[in-house]
Amino acid sequence: MNLPLDSRQLRAFAIIARTGSFTLAAKELYLSQSAVSHSMKALEHDVGCRLLDRVGKKVALTQAGEQFLRHADKILEQMSAARSSLQELGKWGRGRLRLGASTTACQHILPAVLREFKESFPQTIITIEPGDSNDAVELLRNHRIDLALVLEPKREDQLTFTPLFGDEMLFLLSPLHPWSKAQRVIQTEIARQNYILYSKSSHTFRMVEDYFRQEEIVLNTFIELGSMEAIKELVKLGLGISIVAPWIAKKELEEGSLVTMPLGRRKLKRTWGIVHWRGKRLSLAEETFVGLCRSATAELSNESSAKSASL
Repeated sequence: MNLPLDSRQLRAFAIIARTGSFTLAAKELYLSQSAVSHSMKALEHDVGCRLLDRVGKKVALTQAGEQFLRHADKILEQMSAARSSLQELGKWGRGRLRLGASTTACQHILPAVLREFKESFPQTIITIEPGDSNDAVELLRNHRIDLALVLEPKREDQLTFTPLFGDEMLFLLSPLHPWSKAQRVIQTEIARQNYILYSKSSHTFRMVEDYFRQEEIVLNTFIELGSMEAIKELVKLGLGISIVAPWIAKKELEEGSLVTMPLGRRKLKRTWGIVHWRGKRLSLAEETFVGLCRSATAELSNESSAKSASL
């Protein structure tokens, strides 16, 4: 097994090759001439051949030395590039931020957060992996992202969840729906409704399914979609009802094109937050992103609390 070469010996060899002198090399390296000479003997012993010919005070490369110099120069150049790259990362605002987020968060939360983030870190490269909460957590486990903006996952020993805000799932209906006109949900009709629900593989779908299972209600008829915008449009057309958090349909609720109603006496609540590896020290950019998310979602948390109090 070949052991790695000593970078200090490589540097000394390259300087001797350039200057043709042990004395000049020793001066440039702030070492004694004896130390440089011993270093070259150790390098020649390590590679198994003579690299330098010593003729009086002059030093010339052997044929093996000429060939070895080409490799040494490439190694030293790559080491220098690696050092420069790391120094660039240490400069203000340099680096990367790899995010995972649900499609809902990508549309309703991230735009405002990233707009402010780029003002402070204009040179940071941001990548976003959209997907369901479970997908984002899996990407985090595989070290493909740094932070995930998702619904609270089941207990993860290796991950840390930082809560941002909570919301409540409600029925979403057209103003022309019979329940809207009656201004109440008719419990006996819940199972018979046509439901337009978010992706069946999503964390939210499973929460909805578990909620009604405990109520001993099976939602038999539904359309499954992966877009909240498409869900809202179909509900507006009266093709069915949905179950969403009000902040996702804030604009439509304010203009009156959609209305919400509680699922029942028992509430279905969710918690959103940031997930990252437990024990990981967040960079300044990552800490800033978390802080901006907290500020951006504070209003959502307040709206959710006010909505719950009014129901």
